[in-house]
Amino acid sequence: MTDRATPTELAWVRAAPVSEEGPGPWIELAFGPGELVHLRETGDPTNIVTTTRTKWEAFAKGVVAGEFDHFAELDDQGPAAPS
Repeated sequence: MTDRATPTELAWVRAAPVSEEGPGPWIELAFGPGELVHLRETGDPTNIVTTTRTKWEAFAKGVVAGEFDHFAELDDQGPAAPS
């Protein structure tokens, strides 16, 4: 999404393994006003991606269902073909 200001008062949640204590880089997620969801990397916190809560929930359900598992098998040629 574009042309939307990102609120400065967001409560960011870091997606990092419990055992990790270092600076990352990690992905952080914040639920903002107006049903918006914001994502950023700790290495570049000014670069924020914004989507809707509906789209975020559909993506999260797809991850749980294994719809993106082929991306975990990346090589020099790109993602493996979906099975």
